[in-house]
Amino acid sequence: MANKVFKNLDEQIQILKDKGLIINDEVYAREILLRENYFFLMGYRHIFIKHDTTRMFKEGTTFEELYSLFVFDRMFRNIIFKNILIVENNYKSIFSYTLSKNYGYKEKDYLALKNFDNDKSKQRQINDLLRKVKRQFRVNGKQHGATSHYMDNYGYIPFWIGIKVISFGLMSEMFSILKHQDKEAIAEIYKLEPEEMEIYLPILANYRNLCAHEDIVFDHFTQRVIPDNIYHNLLNIDKTNGEYVYGKNDIFALIIILKRLLSAVDFKMMMNEINYEFDRLCGRIHTITIDEVIDKMGFPPNYRDIMYME
Repeated sequence: MANKVFKNLDEQIQILKDKGLIINDEVYAREILLRENYFFLMGYRHIFIKHDTTRMFKEGTTFEELYSLFVFDRMFRNIIFKNILIVENNYKSIFSYTLSKNYGYKEKDYLALKNFDNDKSKQRQINDLLRKVKRQFRVNGKQHGATSHYMDNYGYIPFWIGIKVISFGLMSEMFSILKHQDKEAIAEIYKLEPEEMEIYLPILANYRNLCAHEDIVFDHFTQRVIPDNIYHNLLNIDKTNGEYVYGKNDIFALIIILKRLLSAVDFKMMMNEINYEFDRLCGRIHTITIDEVIDKMGFPPNYRDIMYME
């Protein structure tokens, strides 16, 4: 396999032209390529590519269209990110409240091994996760005002303070090691089954990381599949071989998760912002349609109806 060698901006533009992309303003294109990175921008080319052996851009595709999809994903990612942060904060608050109420307010109490699942097959996982929590307290706690205050003045960190320095990924894993009654207590607040919560949390953590690192989000698929639920049915989503074609491990599955975990007001605000970005993108593309983008994201044609469902 040939080595990938450095290409200057003029060479990058020529490559794009050779692939059939129309560049009307080369000065503008150079500025965008320098600021945004050729490699990252080309991550959005697939929807504009011909489905044949040439792998060329579809006739008429412009640099501005390609960049518009890039910008759309950035705006969409920001909307998703801030709403996942709302869920993260809510979940951490509920989690810490539940364990503090049941087991105490010092680390030696609420992080005691006896407070977690007593399944012997999980003991290694439990010990590993508790070590990671204590390490994040120790390392990250010194960099946060509230946690360092408690460490310096009281010698312990209450869980409702300590959760600020624990990653969402770790907090989502911790749900899986709770005693069943604690899982139920937390899930019940969201009107979910513990099994659903256990699937939703790692998916949210995955998308949180993608958003935080500015990775491509709009057409991301997760390895985990969410269970069938009322929204698949209410939206009359089509099935293939008995499986729903939308809302299982695509972006719309994430929308369903957020529907179930956000407040009604927060969810409606989020969807209004997403609809606005769809409308903006619609006015900036012509080689492909907005419906193609929406379908690529795993949104059913009647996706807006979810805003008004209980």
